[in-house]
Amino acid sequence: MTETAPEHPRESLPLDSTAQLLTRITTQLGTQLSLVSPNGTRRPMHRIRRSAPTLVAVAHGSRDPQALRTVLELLDRVRELRPLLDVRLGHIELNEPLLPDTLDGIGRGDAVLVPLLLGRGHHVRHDLPRAAAAARHLRTRVAAPLGPHPLLVEALYERLVEAGWPGEDGPSRDAAVVLAAAGSRDPDSDVDARRTAAMLSDRLGGVPVIPAYASAATPDVPTALRALAARGRHRVAVASYFTAPGRFATVSAAAAPGIAAAPLGAHPAMARLVLHRYDQAVAGTAPAHGVLTPPYLLASA
Repeated sequence: MTETAPEHPRESLPLDSTAQLLTRITTQLGTQLSLVSPNGTRRPMHRIRRSAPTLVAVAHGSRDPQALRTVLELLDRVRELRPLLDVRLGHIELNEPLLPDTLDGIGRGDAVLVPLLLGRGHHVRHDLPRAAAAARHLRTRVAAPLGPHPLLVEALYERLVEAGWPGEDGPSRDAAVVLAAAGSRDPDSDVDARRTAAMLSDRLGGVPVIPAYASAATPDVPTALRALAARGRHRVAVASYFTAPGRFATVSAAAAPGIAAAPLGAHPAMARLVLHRYDQAVAGTAPAHGVLTPPYLLASA
């Protein structure tokens, strides 16, 4: 007896489609879990806050598969801190869901776009307000970028200690840190990175911290390392000023002569900071850097 091939052969699911499916499942699961109390019973609908705007975390996107996993882990921490809040993810590029698709899926109501970006730049000034303007069915606010902020500095410090920085015991006199950031042509991005570097230097007890960039700005990480060596600073660590793993973080870490800290990732301080920026935007804090026309509001730093 001859077997015939099935009429519709099963095709393997592409890797990209699998990642997209996992993202959608995670987002939907987070929403459903907010309807369940700790003892496993369904919360009464009248006790669920429907007035809180949706928190839309906006990640840049990366071809590194670890980036998406890291961002999803960070948003899980955010949901743990505020279980009843509708938290969703949108990407500027390279990964799904893309931000316009996320906003289309919310329906009518209010949303706060919280950039998972560490300073000002083109994405914060232009891409996010443009996406908000296109979502005409929503009343939308754009929160400030995550940095600069003391919570970021604490996360940077703890990532350095995890990587082998001597911590409270005190580093040697020839120690220094390069704060490796993505870089931007926007001069305010450099201002923000330098402010973070100064705050991290204070946290490290006065150890010099020099910002350096993976693209679009100078100095780059190798140049900053050479400049520190010329000043007699030969024990230099690289602090990864990136939200998640990716090409820039990998290249920056590879240049480190010794300690190379991991990206900030799902550090607990990051989850607290995401909610802090969200709360600032909901409270209607006055614009901090430049003016955005209504209905958009850039929350203050």
